[in-house]
Amino acid sequence: MSQPLFTNDAIVFGVLMISLGFVFYTESKTSGFWFKFYKIVPGLFMAYFIPAIFTTIGVISPEWESENTLGEVVKNESQLYYVASRFLLPAALVLMTLSIDLKAIFNLGSKALIMFFTGTVGIIIGGPIAILLISIFSPETVGGSDFDAVWRGLSTLAGSWIGGGANQTAMLEIYKFNPAKYGAMVFVDIVIANIWMAIILIGIGKKDKIDKWLGADTSAIEELKQKVILFSEKVKRNPSLTDLMIMLAIAFGTVGFGHFASKYLGAFFSDFVASIASQTWRNIFSFLGSGFFWLISISTIVAIILSFTKAKNYEGAGASKLGSIFIYILVATIGMKMDLLMILDNVGLIAIGLVWMSIHAGLLILVAKLIKAPYFFLAVGSQANVGGAASAPIVAQAFHPSLATVGVLLAVFGYAIGTIGAIACTILMELSATL
Repeated sequence: MSQPLFTNDAIVFGVLMISLGFVFYTESKTSGFWFKFYKIVPGLFMAYFIPAIFTTIGVISPEWESENTLGEVVKNESQLYYVASRFLLPAALVLMTLSIDLKAIFNLGSKALIMFFTGTVGIIIGGPIAILLISIFSPETVGGSDFDAVWRGLSTLAGSWIGGGANQTAMLEIYKFNPAKYGAMVFVDIVIANIWMAIILIGIGKKDKIDKWLGADTSAIEELKQKVILFSEKVKRNPSLTDLMIMLAIAFGTVGFGHFASKYLGAFFSDFVASIASQTWRNIFSFLGSGFFWLISISTIVAIILSFTKAKNYEGAGASKLGSIFIYILVATIGMKMDLLMILDNVGLIAIGLVWMSIHAGLLILVAKLIKAPYFFLAVGSQANVGGAASAPIVAQAFHPSLATVGVLLAVFGYAIGTIGAIACTILMELSATL
């Protein structure tokens, strides 16, 4: 929380863009150290990791405290992640969905859903198992009583890792965890989710070897990619200034409409959900009051509709490449939220999170091996749970921009079942904590 070297978002954005420029420049090398380096470490991971290093050494920070002229402590935060997630992410989804082949998406089959729900089950059973294991070595870590009970706080992690922010807030409301201690749970959420995302990104660089080990059939994924590539080649042209402006108009016009509609839809469903008599059902459907949920959903729906029009021809002018630029900026702002030294703080809770996520990962690997699911389904199925709509498209597009929509569609499932799954997990965690 100490003040970083740069606090002005304009300067911080410059630092992030220089980082991305460095990654792309070094990744373009065809020989030497960097050529060998990027054969092991994916460029997308470096786009995430370098900002994390800058945050760790105090050059930039997502939030910090300072004193005003009256000597009062003031909390400050960067707005870059908010801008990237609320403006650039939906714009990227529009641009990368314009050329989508919806029929080919559905032809991916049931393995995508199986892996998604496997990830959900991994979170549900991972929490209670983690409590049982950690209690053997450090009973005080999983202790607490009444509203200070650790299992109550961990319920918010379950909500976040199955659904998202709205589900996390719902769990805080349901189980009434001590707000003064809630920050520690947010801290664990950030650290563990970011570590796991980093591992997934590294795995993408070895996806061919992983798929071979899994015995996976990637034909449907390759078919979808080839369809988009062939279509792109067919309509490919050197983009004019007019092309670029029209693509930006389509993207941000849709984002503007998404913000406009989500404001009213979020408010309407918040009131509607509040009117439901049952507290349980109110919490289950709380995600409908999330403006971010509606923003992502509306942007994706509009883009899918546009994919049936001549607008899809803008793929030939580089629509998905433009969208990928926005995605990389988002990745950099996510990396900026990760202070690597945070891992050393509150080791007990971090241990719970690591065990929990390991069970989630282990179950995904086991099921993927059994049903011979491609690494793509494992990675995106996991992130649709743990990362939600903010990171599932990032992971999906790392395989190919045409696959970003798969990440969004699965993340929407996460929003829908997040609270129900988290309640089931919390019941099991309460039982584990009292054994």
